Amino acid sequence: MLRRWDRFTPFIEDGRICLTNNAAERALRGFALGRKSWLFAGSERGAERAAAMATLIATAKLNDVDPQAWLADVLARIAGTPRSQLSELLPWTWAERKAVA
Repeated sequence: MLRRWDRFTPFIEDGRICLTNNAAERALRGFALGRKSWLFAGSERGAERAAAMATLIATAKLNDVDPQAWLADVLARIAGTPRSQLSELLPWTWAERKAVA
């Protein structure tokens, strides 16, 4: 502990630093609860699709975007979007455009 003291004590001076890892554990809880459901995805391809969807949903949540609204809008618009404009459909860009509109 003495060798790590300088990394342990910053919370004393900065009240924003959390003493627990509860936030990280809560973030992982959804994956832990779904683990049994995802175990039998049907096939390797199905598991890859489930992982891709989980990644998209988590990315939307991390950017304070409603995943259902974002996915519905993106899936409706993606076929007609040129490749050069696909970055506009990313969650962080999508949220900015919705806020301006």
